[in-house]
Amino acid sequence: MEIKKIADGSSLTVQLIGRLDAVTALELDKNLSASLSGVSDLIVDLAELEYISSAGLRMLLKTQKRMDKQGSMKIKNIRDNVREVLDMTGFSDFLTIEDEKKAKFSVSF
Repeated sequence: MEIKKIADGSSLTVQLIGRLDAVTALELDKNLSASLSGVSDLIVDLAELEYISSAGLRMLLKTQKRMDKQGSMKIKNIRDNVREVLDMTGFSDFLTIEDEKKAKFSVSF
């Protein structure tokens, strides 16, 4: 996974590219821990994130909880397959998602 960061004062945009899995979630955790001091507005751009595992979901939740204490975190530009994982696991209910697709994934039997 590649992590690109764009800082603008107390705002930070983090672009995640590739796969967010058990190995790369640890990398992201270390990277963000070193970058979030003084940040009050975090934007996580998932336009180029191709895959997210349960470890990646936990990392997003951990970051959301931290940012709730020091400001805000918004997730945007979510690919359909990643959005489906967020919706099916219920993570879309407690992560702050900002984009044009508001419909939830639904299963009918």
